[in-house]
Amino acid sequence: MQTHALDKLRQQVATLKQQAEQFDSAKLFSKNRYMQAQPSLFDRGVFSTKSMNLTDYVAEIEDEITSLPPSEHRHAYAYALERIGNQVQAVFSVIKSTPIWAKENKSQYKPRPKNTVYKQAVKKIMQSSHELYDELKQNHEFERRLVLMIEERKLQMEKASPAQAQKLNMEILTTHARLGRCRKAISATEDKIQQVEKQQLR
Repeated sequence: MQTHALDKLRQQVATLKQQAEQFDSAKLFSKNRYMQAQPSLFDRGVFSTKSMNLTDYVAEIEDEITSLPPSEHRHAYAYALERIGNQVQAVFSVIKSTPIWAKENKSQYKPRPKNTVYKQAVKKIMQSSHELYDELKQNHEFERRLVLMIEERKLQMEKASPAQAQKLNMEILTTHARLGRCRKAISATEDKIQQVEKQQLR
């Protein structure tokens, strides 16, 4: 059963490869300055490849299939298959959007308001993604500082008098509460990033 599913997946990837080659040869991104400025077509969580050619990403999918773990290792095998499935879907989504990019590249000869709206939407998604990553970085830095503060107070308690120890203990409890709020903020930001990246892959 698994061999049949794997054969079917290989066939899908072979078809995807042909479509990706056609997409790349059409050079749809060559006249698009916004897309040319991007280092990669996909998020690093989906592909480790950095390229503006779809065939490079299909090559990574082929490598992933070749290096699949044995099916006896069920969890690892299922995880790897799920990742490959997400990669195939991501490449297919870009190919599916070909008419949009083709229209956008022609817009220099005949301006179309819809294309401008689409470009603004893409730009807005990219911008909000960058802002969220900055926010996440700041929150992680704040979390690191709070953890250090707690560790310092704990060390101070070892040499403190009973009165000082009580005060330090209160500070630790207060810092723990701040740390809890900080970690909630980190989770909320990570959820937002996932939502934005899902929109990017549509």
